Amino acid sequence: MSKNTALSPETVVVQCEGNVVSDMDGEKVMFNLEQGKYYNLGQVGGDIWSLIESPRTVQALIVSLQEIYEIDAEICEQDVMPFLQHLLSEGLIRIDGPQ
Repeated sequence: MSKNTALSPETVVVQCEGNVVSDMDGEKVMFNLEQGKYYNLGQVGGDIWSLIESPRTVQALIVSLQEIYEIDAEICEQDVMPFLQHLLSEGLIRIDGPQ
């Protein structure tokens, strides 16, 4: 699956292995062992990371975030999709199942 694949609400995403994640002052930071890169996921990004520990559709992720942060679905999707796309392009998450 190409890292440039466009995500949709029906896309199932999951964390890739090979990342060490720690909490630092309420935010999640991650080190990718393969690439030797550090990432600061922040608080919301850390919540997203935790939610995709097991395969989950983007839509289900958005619904979960709406419940946590009491945010409008459209605004949540506008914020989450680019974040997930970045994680995908960095090889930190993968698409699970056929697309």
